[in-house]
Amino acid sequence: MTIDWLLVAASFGIGVVVGLTGMGGGALMTPVLVLVFGIPPLTAVSSDLVAAAVMKPVGSIVHLRRGTVNLSLVKWLCVGSVPMAFLGVMVVKSLGTDAVVQQTIQVALGVALLIAAFGLAFRAYTRLLERARRRDGRAEPLPQERPQVEVRRLPTILVGAVGGLVVGMTSVGSGSLIIIALMALYPVLKASQLVGTDLVQAVPLVAAAAVAHIFFGDFQLALTTSLLVGCVPGAWVGARLSSRAPGGFIRRVLAFVLLASALKLLGLGTAATGIALLAALLVAPTVWMVVRRANGFPALARSQRHAKARAASDVGNNPQTAAR
Repeated sequence: MTIDWLLVAASFGIGVVVGLTGMGGGALMTPVLVLVFGIPPLTAVSSDLVAAAVMKPVGSIVHLRRGTVNLSLVKWLCVGSVPMAFLGVMVVKSLGTDAVVQQTIQVALGVALLIAAFGLAFRAYTRLLERARRRDGRAEPLPQERPQVEVRRLPTILVGAVGGLVVGMTSVGSGSLIIIALMALYPVLKASQLVGTDLVQAVPLVAAAAVAHIFFGDFQLALTTSLLVGCVPGAWVGARLSSRAPGGFIRRVLAFVLLASALKLLGLGTAATGIALLAALLVAPTVWMVVRRANGFPALARSQRHAKARAASDVGNNPQTAAR
């Protein structure tokens, strides 16, 4: 079995991003395998899912020990996601010729990446609204205990089913699409609970999809081994850096990469993709500054950070103020 060290280096970088942001594993790894290394989409999806099945339980154990997992939500999500993950693989394999299968996976992956990119923007927007509500005193006080969540069984099962189908077909969605749906269904959950619940439910989901791909997909042990050799230490390094790195900037870069990958996977030409990405670079920051101003924040986040730093410095230099 030969290790591809160039692939190890690429997966290490992706692992760092995952450790920094908590998302982007399948959404980055699979398109990199397809677009950069020329690996067939089905092979990329199969090997990425098996690698993810090995990595997911590590973070899950941490969240379980910290009590940031709603196991009732995990149960009902898995009721929908686990069988649909198997079905997703069956759907792909039932499409006929190999060329049709690969093309279908590529298109499905492109659509999933587009949804994930817009999902990142949606998460940033909802976080900004929440900060504005807390600043203005319109938000309810943060609960001292974990909030009691009334599980909405049917919507939760449907979210799991859709997520499982997408993950089974594309390997994307276990850490990006489902968490966005959970935010909409259960707004009372703390951020740590959202992440913990999503991570734990992804373990059986990804495991089911991985088993199905081992038997019915195009799993390659050498490829998966190269992915694990790179992304496991990368994720560890990213997690260590996460307290220092500007998470907002990383998420913006991630959204841009997802958009670029989606456009190429959907068959957009190089010139058209370049124009679309240039438009996104020009329009998105302007729109975001307008949104920030509309919610009472400075247009640039760094202005807010500098203001806070100056205020802290003034307090430190004024003994009377500090004494208060």
